[in-house]
Amino acid sequence: MKAEYDKETDTLTITLRDARVKESDEIRPGVIADFGYDGGVVGFEVLQASKVVEKAGEWSREGASDIDGKTERSNGAFGKAT
Repeated sequence: MKAEYDKETDTLTITLRDARVKESDEIRPGVIADFGYDGGVVGFEVLQASKVVEKAGEWSREGASDIDGKTERSNGAFGKAT
């Protein structure tokens, strides 16, 4: 499971598994779910992430990280900003 923040597009991408994406649906305003060919969820994209995810900038493109802490960084915090 990986999370990557793109400062240029202000998008947080959360990848749950490595699989080709067949289709994507906006499940809530600003939250897109990606589905694989097997119908399962592959990942999510959060648009305007800096406005809705606490410390989104810590998930930089250079430091994509495993959320489970098994690789590079695990100090990011997810949560809704007020």
